[in-house]
Amino acid sequence: MQLGINLGYWGAGMDADNLAVAKEADKLGYAVCWAAEAYGSDAATVLSWVAAQTERIDIGSAIFQIPARQPAMTAMTAATLDSLSGGRFRLGLGVSGPQVSEGWYGVKFDKPLARTREYVEIVRKAMTRERLSYEGEHWTLPLPGGPGKPIKLTVHPQREHIPLYVAAIGPKNLEQTGEIADGALLIFPAAEHLEDTAIRHLRAGREKAGKTMDGFDVVPTVPLAVGEDAQVDALADMFRPYTALYVGGMGSRKQNFYNQLAQRMGYEKEAAEIQDKYLAGDKEGAAAAVPRQLIDSTTLLGSVDRIADRMQAYAAAGVTTLTLAPAGFTLEERLASLRAGTEALERAGLA
Repeated sequence: MQLGINLGYWGAGMDADNLAVAKEADKLGYAVCWAAEAYGSDAATVLSWVAAQTERIDIGSAIFQIPARQPAMTAMTAATLDSLSGGRFRLGLGVSGPQVSEGWYGVKFDKPLARTREYVEIVRKAMTRERLSYEGEHWTLPLPGGPGKPIKLTVHPQREHIPLYVAAIGPKNLEQTGEIADGALLIFPAAEHLEDTAIRHLRAGREKAGKTMDGFDVVPTVPLAVGEDAQVDALADMFRPYTALYVGGMGSRKQNFYNQLAQRMGYEKEAAEIQDKYLAGDKEGAAAAVPRQLIDSTTLLGSVDRIADRMQAYAAAGVTTLTLAPAGFTLEERLASLRAGTEALERAGLA
């Protein structure tokens, strides 16, 4: 099992620290550095900045939002980043959510599975550098009856095949991801629930495509906080607002994928309470309602030995790249967390 890091969003006041974290991860041998985007910093600019100041670590989008870019533009960006980084780019895609898609990008959030499938097909076709033509429900290239003509990508990616990942949560999305992608980007992964909530659906998609899970990259992002085992409860409290935001407020009452995931992990009552309080404006109450076990099972908390045990559980569950989001109030604390991550991987016998 490899390790990655997730820098999250740029512009949150820790930009210089994030670059230092990426450089340290590069020195420590981490496999990949992911960057996110929502409606603030864009991932492509951040990744180019990181790539220019690192040497070995891969850079990955987690995610490029599908409603933000036409698929041909994503192919151009992927090819450019792969070329500039010397073949270190991984392309992660996701449909975002209805509030961001429709409120920020003005793109209707309908038929997300079909849109994702067509998007991936166009991106992959464009990156082969053959002349681009496509007929689908959501995209037709070139537009019929006009001056457009099939054009091919002029940039040469460093590699013939750039790894393509899809962020997936729901069963149908996970199955399709297994079918069409090279890897899956997961969030709130509990090792003990991973087979039921993700792996079996990914496996079904792989089987539909006539493939096995061999070579398929299962990539959950897991917050990391290092401390004494006696401090686990206090460490878990650090992530209460984060968990409450996603389970309670990331989406509408009817369409919150993270809330639905918490329910599938057995927290039906608690997920409903968190959402009720969050949407009513009681963010502190929502955070207090998050079960400690939900946090502990979806993060890495405590001593290096405890974290090593949890890493073994993730590896046994089928995780191939464990992406860490190192917590800390200072840069030194975050760097120490990175070092603890590599030490834990070695103690777990997974390095």
